[in-house]
Amino acid sequence: MSILVDKGTKLVVTGLTGREGSFHGLNNKRYGTDVVAGVTPGKGGLDVEGIPVFNTIGDAVEQGGANTAMIFVPPRFAADSILEAAEAGIALIVCITEGIPVHDMLRVYTHIKRSENTRLIGPNCPGVLSPGKANVGIIPAHFFSEGNVGLVSRSGTLTYQIGNELAQRGLGNSSIVGIGGDPVPGSSFIDVITLFEQDPETDVIVMCGEIGGEEEELTAKFIADNVSKPVVGYIAGFTAPEGKTMGHAGAIVSGSKGTAAAKAEALEACGVKVGRTPTEVAEIATELAKAAVT
Repeated sequence: MSILVDKGTKLVVTGLTGREGSFHGLNNKRYGTDVVAGVTPGKGGLDVEGIPVFNTIGDAVEQGGANTAMIFVPPRFAADSILEAAEAGIALIVCITEGIPVHDMLRVYTHIKRSENTRLIGPNCPGVLSPGKANVGIIPAHFFSEGNVGLVSRSGTLTYQIGNELAQRGLGNSSIVGIGGDPVPGSSFIDVITLFEQDPETDVIVMCGEIGGEEEELTAKFIADNVSKPVVGYIAGFTAPEGKTMGHAGAIVSGSKGTAAAKAEALEACGVKVGRTPTEVAEIATELAKAAVT
């Protein structure tokens, strides 16, 4: 199995007629994802290499059967695009756009969390890949193969590196989920790890965190109380200077709170093995994954 996206995913790409939207939307299609529609207001009736374009997400749902949306529009339009997708009944929204104002995302977050029918991944994320089934986002799918390791990360680049390290050791992934590094993410580590815990074909979970905030500390407690599967952690930023934003808007340390050392300590205290390099993470995950199938 997999989580979030699979062979039943029917994807609509907002911004499909733009340069980035068409590039990645068509890459997703070539991978095997069922891309049923694109959306660009005022360009309904056009198509992009056979993918029909509609004026609204509602039209894409009604006429194309879309159940998943990928948001690939500029920051000033992204929040409204997410809300439009939710209003249209889309079950999974993956927002790739970065630079969305925090105030806009607070409005979106409040609306999404009140809904029982819509899940948001992102913003500022690489998307979701279930190897061999579907790719929704910008993850370079050729790095990954099918397997029993679930991977969730705040960092896109580290997602690719750890996934490639696993592949070099003969391991594959059930699903890879990039939750993004913005201050107000639509889904948390806890949300995704809960899905991996429930997935019968995920035997090992890898979570890749980074400095800033308290997400990893909260997740550590959750894992101790609710997760039966082995979890391997990695925290980026052990050498980050204090008070600096490192890459992601949410990756900022205040005093001793949110440091890589504090996060690693919290995870290890709850039974999570924490690698100090991506290579070490892959080595630990390989041992656990092989033990799970023997």
